[in-house]
Amino acid sequence: QVQLVESGGGLVQPGGSLRLSCAASGSIFSIYAMGWYRQAPGKQRELVALIRSGGSTKYADSVKGRFTISRDNAKSTVYLQMNSLKPEDTAVYYCRASPPIGVDHWGQGTQVTVSS
Repeated sequence: QVQLVESGGGLVQPGGSLRLSCAASGSIFSIYAMGWYRQAPGKQRELVALIRSGGSTKYADSVKGRFTISRDNAKSTVYLQMNSLKPEDTAVYYCRASPPIGVDHWGQGTQVTVSS
């Protein structure tokens, strides 16, 4: 069983930056693919960024060049650095842990609001 705790959300002005963190406990973090997803009101949850156990990454087109996902296996933590934030980035951001075999795990989410 994996427990995920997100942090770092908040209110930021357009053009600003935030760094989200997702701390994992309860399993071997390094073998998991880790992802950040977001869900805006009235919309489906969507992939923002993914980092695989080997370090390769994938980004949604809407965040390429602005967001960076990274992981620190020693700290069992995955990060999402968000720069040049836009109002349309406003959403609840969720962390997801995907093992090679078995079920995925989700965090409780952290709110990001981009507004002047």
